[in-house]
Amino acid sequence: MTPIQAGPLPTIEWIADEFLHNARRGRRLVAVDGADPEASTRLADELAAAIAARLTTAGNSGDDTSGTGTAVVRRSVGAVDETVLRADLVDPFRARTLPGAEGDDVVLGVDGQHLLDDAVRGVWHYSVWTLAGDELPNSGASVIVDVTDPDRPTRYYYDFCAIPPSVNRPGLH
Repeated sequence: MTPIQAGPLPTIEWIADEFLHNARRGRRLVAVDGADPEASTRLADELAAAIAARLTTAGNSGDDTSGTGTAVVRRSVGAVDETVLRADLVDPFRARTLPGAEGDDVVLGVDGQHLLDDAVRGVWHYSVWTLAGDELPNSGASVIVDVTDPDRPTRYYYDFCAIPPSVNRPGLH
């Protein structure tokens, strides 16, 4: 893996800027998953705060669900399967019945395990995989972040050709 930490912004702010650049408005879903659930939760909290700060700076309230501003809503789901994830979170979010996420312009940040499994990977507009050691990254993530040093997360671009086909996602062999 090759670390990439270029530019004046810390990794979390850089990722928030990238997400908001690619998904400027609307009802957006962001997933954070990884081998260490605590590290994923921490990064998801920091990312949600960074997104909210950028939206507030841009003139949005960051917590308005009336449809006129942008809300940033956080949920932790733990180890969850597709059926529960869709029934308890994704479907209510899309139906505008998820508490706090009723407006037209909402970012829902979710952390948990199995969020990047093939069955639900396409649900997310943006996804982050946290590396907590020497494990292989999830090749379906939008961004890979090494959180081995929790006070200094580092973004990585991974050579997915180096992942053995036996551990890679189906369809990427």
